[in-house]
Amino acid sequence: MASNESSPIIEVRNVTVRYGNRTVLDNVSLSVVPREIRVILGPSGCGKTTLLKTILGLLVPASGSVWLFGTQVGDLDSQETMSLLKRAGILFQNGALLGSLTVEENVALPLQMHTKLPPALVREIVHLKLSQVGLGQAAPLLPEELSGGMRKRAALARALVLDPPVLFCDEPSAGLDPVTAAGLDELLLSLRSSLSITILVVTHELASIEAIADNIVFLYKGGVLYEGPLSGAKLLAEGPVFDFFMRKDSAPGRTQAASEFPFLVEQTA
Repeated sequence: MASNESSPIIEVRNVTVRYGNRTVLDNVSLSVVPREIRVILGPSGCGKTTLLKTILGLLVPASGSVWLFGTQVGDLDSQETMSLLKRAGILFQNGALLGSLTVEENVALPLQMHTKLPPALVREIVHLKLSQVGLGQAAPLLPEELSGGMRKRAALARALVLDPPVLFCDEPSAGLDPVTAAGLDELLLSLRSSLSITILVVTHELASIEAIADNIVFLYKGGVLYEGPLSGAKLLAEGPVFDFFMRKDSAPGRTQAASEFPFLVEQTA
């Protein structure tokens, strides 16, 4: 787990984001240190996906600022911002693989677009990344020939092919069965250890949160209601954070821990 004394690799400073007249994020701040796995969570409509898009420069805040690697993120037309984002891997919720390309060709795309490496070296790097995610034999397959879990792993290999120091994951376990989702969680933990990367995850899956999170940011009505260790959040005795981590029975006064029923609580981004 990352040291709190490390300089932040991601900083969000007093960010407010609006869609028209509606405020979606209100004065949100957070910081993520190297090698940390930070999870953004909260109830539906709280601004999780909006926050991720803002960090990645896909949305421009009405006020406040976002910093990656100590440099402020501007709009996507900025060459400096584009250079920053090349150092960030992104695992999209649906994988976003191109159906007409093989797994090998999908993973090779960032190398072909952003480097001048010879084809033989590109192929070697691609196969290394596929091996790292457990897909060493899948290179010639098309995305339609893969299971849901394999597609997520192929997309993860593509996200890591440029050796980014930070990985952003949008609902990585979405659509996966519990066993496959648990395997993906274990892979993220293994990659953090072996590659020394920082991982920022947006998810509503309680089993994944409990498996991977060092620290969490709990968003509620556009603001940060809790930021800190997962263990501290689970000690809260009432309020929205408590409700999120607890499954309330219909009978008054009865509750059961959500960790005992990790797939019964459903929230959406």
